[in-house]
Parts: sequence; C-alpha cells; structure tokens
Amino acid sequence: QVQLAESGGGLVKAGGSLRLSCTASGGTSSSYGMAWFRQLPGKEREFVAGIRRSDGAVWYSDDVKGRFTISRDNANDAVYLQMTSLYPEDTAVYYCASRRSVGNVFQASLYSLWGQGTSVTVAS
Repeated sequence: QVQLAESGGGLVKAGGSLRLSCTASGGTSSSYGMAWFRQLPGKEREFVAGIRRSDGAVWYSDDVKGRFTISRDNANDAVYLQMTSLYPEDTAVYYCASRRSVGNVFQASLYSLWGQGTSVTVAS
C-alpha cells in the first residue's frame, strides 16, 4: 500500500526558512499531481501549493505566493516545499497529498492519498 511521508518540519524564527519533503513508500503514488496543505487546530485544511506531475505546472495560495516554492522529483516520487520569509501565521501542520484525477487543485477532496503531516512552528 502506497504511503506518503512528510519530513522537515520544526521550529523556526519569523523570517526564517524551512524545506519540507514528501516521499512515497510501498510503491509509486502514480499521481497526476501533488500538493501541500496546512491545518490549524479546529480549522479546515487549506491549500498551500500544488504541482502537476506531467509538466510541473504550479499553483499557490495567495498567502504564500512569492515566499514558498513547490518542486517535484518524479524519479524519486517526491515533492518538496521550500518556505522562506516565514510568518507566525504560517504555523500549522503541513500535509502532503496526491491526486489521481483532474479537477480543482485547491480542494482537498480532489486528493486521495495523504501523509500524516509535519508540524511547523514559526516563533515571533
């Protein structure tokens, strides 16, 4: 059974950077695209960034555009999120997700495979 695993979270000061990684194990994700979402306690999971496997097309939420960069390594079935100029408001659990269909990439319901999440805390 394919699983996604995130890594790279941690505690960082405001203005700092972190790089999150997501890798597939137990097979290939066979994904059409992958994305990063984040979630605060008691809130819905929100889209952060997405990337299409075939051509590398990317999408970002307005909150992170210009600060975060999503990239992929198809050969290793991995996706990364480089986060810079971090704000305390970026504090959340970050999830990696994979989709096997086309649709609204901003919606969590499009994604069928999820990792367990990695916690990011940005201290002011």
